[in-house]
Order: sequence, then C-alpha cells, then structure tokens
Amino acid sequence: MKVDMVLAVLVEAFTDDPLVRWLFPEPQERPDAQLGFYRALLTHPGAEADLAADGTGAAIWLTLAAAQAPYGGEGTGRLRALGDALAQRHPDDEPHLYLPCMGVVGARQGSGVGSAMLRRRLARADADGLPVHLEASSARSRALYLRHGFADTGDPVRVADSPPVWPMQRRPSGENR
Repeated sequence: MKVDMVLAVLVEAFTDDPLVRWLFPEPQERPDAQLGFYRALLTHPGAEADLAADGTGAAIWLTLAAAQAPYGGEGTGRLRALGDALAQRHPDDEPHLYLPCMGVVGARQGSGVGSAMLRRRLARADADGLPVHLEASSARSRALYLRHGFADTGDPVRVADSPPVWPMQRRPSGENR
C-alpha cells in the first residue's frame, strides 16, 4: 500500500516536470513510463520508499556501497543516455545515500513538505555518517537542495536537447567540507 502511494505521488508530482517531459515526451504514455521507472528504482537492493506524513510527498532513497552504481542501464533512448551521462558524475569512492527522486503533489509544492522529508532523512544520513548525492532536475529543486546543505559537484549535465540536471552532494553534518 505505501509503495502504491509513493508511486502515485511521484507520478503526479513529476508529470509536468521539464526533465520528465523530455524523457517521456508522449503525454498519453508518460504516466506508465514514469511508473516503470520508479518501480525499477524500487527493485534496487538498497531502495527505501518514503512517504510524507500527510501523503502529499514521496521519495525513493538508495543506500549504496562504494563502487555500487545506482544506474543499471535501465530503459532505452533518452533515459539510457541520461543515465549514462549521470553515471559518469556519480560518486563511487565511498558508501553514500542517493536520492534519485523526491516529489510533492502540485497543490502542496512550496509548502514545506519536501523540506520536512529532507530534514528527516538527512538527520539519519548524518547519524550514519553518510554523504548524500542527488541530481536536481529544475532550478527550483536545486534551490531547495542548496538550502539543505547540498553543493553542486560541477556544471549541469545535458544530453542533446535535455533540460539541465545538476549533480549535487551533501557531506554529513559536522564533517569538514
């Protein structure tokens, strides 16, 4: 049940996201394509589905060992090309937490749901001494992550005519940066 709710929230939250529209350009096929992508993420051995207390936000987190890739060459076409480009920038030298997606339903975006979810999971990452890696898919999400201690790890990634994607990382609280 929780997984179904997480999937539904993520599909709704990202249906009009510029990167999702680029990855899955056919509007009538987009929801099913998104579901397939999120379900594939949840099959990862380190996957954890997270749902906001009020059910309006959701995330998928992956706990990764050093040299463990989050990307398994999923999909075809644009999805595979973007995954390959992001894999080149993904850290592989230490265990870390990876946030491939976190979204809030449209009516609740900007209301603090995402920040609350981030604070809760980042506190656990800090307690475990784990850095956190993600890619922001919009300037708005990048600003959110910057407010929570993330920093860019280089220039944005672009594949062909895709929107920019910002790889970002946050070191555990208290660690020298």
